[in-house]
Order: sequence, then C-alpha cells, then structure tokens
Amino acid sequence: MIELLGIPPQALFGQLLLGLINGSFYAMLSLGLAVIFGLLNVINFTHGAQYMMGAFGAWMLLNYLGVPFWGALVVAPVMVALIGMVMERTLLRRLYHLDHLYGMLLTFGLALIIEGLFRRQYGSSGLPYNNPLPGGTNLGFMFLPNYRAFVVVASLVVCLATWFIIERTKLGSYLRAATERPDLVQAFGIDVPRMITLTYGFGVGLAALAGVLAAPAYQVSPTMGSNLIIVVFAVVVIGGMGSILGAILTGFGLGVIEGLTKVFYPEASSTVIFVIMALVLMVKPAGLFGTAK
Repeated sequence: MIELLGIPPQALFGQLLLGLINGSFYAMLSLGLAVIFGLLNVINFTHGAQYMMGAFGAWMLLNYLGVPFWGALVVAPVMVALIGMVMERTLLRRLYHLDHLYGMLLTFGLALIIEGLFRRQYGSSGLPYNNPLPGGTNLGFMFLPNYRAFVVVASLVVCLATWFIIERTKLGSYLRAATERPDLVQAFGIDVPRMITLTYGFGVGLAALAGVLAAPAYQVSPTMGSNLIIVVFAVVVIGGMGSILGAILTGFGLGVIEGLTKVFYPEASSTVIFVIMALVLMVKPAGLFGTAK
C-alpha cells in the first residue's frame, strides 16, 4: 500500500485508533471532573481511584458472582456512584464553604487510601479481563477490533448525552442555577443538597463507567487510575475547568494528537499533552473553552 508521509498506513491508522481509544477515556474522565468542578467547585483527585474501582467492580462481578461484562457495565458504575455519594455526604459536604485546597487535599488523601487498600488485596500486577466482543473487521488499510470500535462509539454517546442533559434541559438549568444561587433554587422547593449529592454521584459514575470500559482493553490494576489522572487533569485545564464541551472535545482531540505523536516523534508522546497545556495557559489561562472569573 502507498505510504503516507513515509509511514505505512497500517502503523498510521493503528496509532490513530489507539489515540481515539485513549481519547475516549480522557473525554469520559475529564467530563466527570468537569461536571463535579463546574457544578460543585470541588477538585476531585479521587477520580482516578474511582475509575480504578469501576474496573475492579467489573472484574469482581465477573469472577465472584459470574456477572458478565454487559451487566457490569450497568451495575459497577451504580455501585461506585453510591460509594461516592456516601463520601460526598459524610466528608466533602463539610468543606464546601472552605477554600478549594481543602477539598483537593481530602480527595487526594482518599485516593491514596483507596489505591493502597486495593494494592494490599490484589497486588500491583494487572488482572486480565476477557474481551466481550472478540474479532474485528478488515478495512483494507487496517484491522478494526470490534471492542475498540464499541468503546469509541459508547464514549461518544455518553459524552454527548451528558452535554445535552446539562446544557439543553430543564434539569441541567436547575443544576447550574443551584451552583450560583442555591438559596433561590431552594425557594422553588428543590432539595439542593440532594441535587448536589446526585451530581457528585453522576460524575463519579462516569469515571466508573470509563473504568468498566477500560477493563477489557487494559489489565485491571490498582495503579491504573493514578497513572492516568495527571493526564486527565491536564486535559481538563486545556479545555477549561468546568467546561463540559471543552472536556469532550479536548479529550478526544488530545488522544488523537498523542497517538499521532507516537508515529512521527515517539520521544515526545508522553509529554506532548503537557507541552500543549503550557502553551494554552500562556495564551488563554482559562483554557480553550473556559471563561475567566
């Protein structure tokens, strides 16, 4: 086949697909962070650990209870979201009136505790999870695995549905209003504390859903969240803290850029996102889609 810019098409499109896969997880995780920060003003460092809990939830459901992947895709995010809601009601709620730093330190400490507990129980090595959609399609210029195509499509659907709910529905308008004027929203008979708890649980559920989707693609490991969370925070900063659309677009876009960098300049693939973050912050400190406050 004809080479593109001196690169075999199989290598180029293969890395492009890997970039889309990574971008899918970046988008879902940064979307969860954006929902939590944008609506609750909490910098949730526990997000990586909750992503890992989603993957381990799927693994435990399969190995202990025999629940297949498609069942775990619903059950595991709900379970992790419920745990997150308990954390919000018992711990985070006490810090809403304080500086962001206190919430960041608390969630960072919780992330270390959660990861330590899983590492003590399951070790640091990865645990395999069976591929629920084996096989693929030969497109001529590349081989497209069925499961990886499913991950990209599922992530797009979840991200766009979340954006639509928050930005285009009455529920989303209530959520946004509750962050700006909770007293006014409460006067309309809406239980604002419960809405905040459900919003945090939804953001956590997005992280856990990404973890379930990641389980067949990568090995399930206690460190899978901590290895990813710094990159995801960079994605959120580039898109704009609290920007839903920014989280989605920058997540997928930076995943593709990272994948293409592995083809043309592999040495920079692990740092290209942080270089882009530095450049964006110099030009627009609020992020590409963020608004200065």
